[in-house]
Amino acid sequence: MRIFYGSSHPKLGHAIAEYLNAKAGEMKTSKFSCGETYARVTETIRGHDCYIIQAIGQQPNDDYMELFLMMDALKRSSARSINIVLPYFGYSRQDKKSAPREPISARLIADLLQAVKLDRLITLDLHSDQIQGFFNVPVDHLTSIPLFYDYFKKKNFQNLAVVAPDTGRAKFAKKLSDKLNGELVIMHKTRPTHNVAEIVNVVGEVKGKTILLVDDMIDTAGSVTSGLNALRDLGCNEDIYLAATHAIFSGQAEERLNSSGFKEIVVTDSIPQKKNNIKNLTVLSTASLLGEVIKRNHENKSINDLIGD
Repeated sequence: MRIFYGSSHPKLGHAIAEYLNAKAGEMKTSKFSCGETYARVTETIRGHDCYIIQAIGQQPNDDYMELFLMMDALKRSSARSINIVLPYFGYSRQDKKSAPREPISARLIADLLQAVKLDRLITLDLHSDQIQGFFNVPVDHLTSIPLFYDYFKKKNFQNLAVVAPDTGRAKFAKKLSDKLNGELVIMHKTRPTHNVAEIVNVVGEVKGKTILLVDDMIDTAGSVTSGLNALRDLGCNEDIYLAATHAIFSGQAEERLNSSGFKEIVVTDSIPQKKNNIKNLTVLSTASLLGEVIKRNHENKSINDLIGD
């Protein structure tokens, strides 16, 4: 087995290799002055099972292009298998046609990955489960529930409500609320345009409750902050926590989160974090979760408890 990682999130790649007690594979990546990406394997990997950890971060197009070239380099170096670890599946929000003449960009990314001949995809908290069906190879769809449960159970919440910002996150919120002995609340939102969300209804009781708002990602923070205002209008406790797997933090995210009044914002390191000044931010490591699924795959062991079933 060989572990490779690109330039987008070397800290996470190193942590996963350390968890596996494995030396990182030797891969050179760089850019030409014109902006083209270059990748070359600098060791013999003939007949090896190769795992590439590539976080899709603030520059998704560059990150994907680097990944494609790394995959092609491994394929042409006679690797036995090429397994991709995408902690965050970039373009996952574009998983269907919401208007005429739109692309289904998530499907296109899946087609491109398969065109370069991946053997397995390992990913974390897809925006929608049906993206797994875009692939004709095994997809290990992990959940961050164990990470959030281990963190929040230490707080011994009383009178807790776990809130899903939309129906797409209801299944995740239900599992986490059951583990934390809380109640499930679901909000209904509409999107009049990109990166704009409006909460139109809240199903469940939040009055006087401690709130844990969960989402799969925070981009511009428009959804979570509008949801926060709706919950406050219904009389919830002032102790409001936010948990999200993928911290994109683009646009006005920093300003919105700092003025929102969340008691704590808990995210994972699935996306590399540039320097920010977000208050009360806690970042949980995904290295042990991703490292464990790589280990079990290589040893042909079950990963059922890691995918939340």
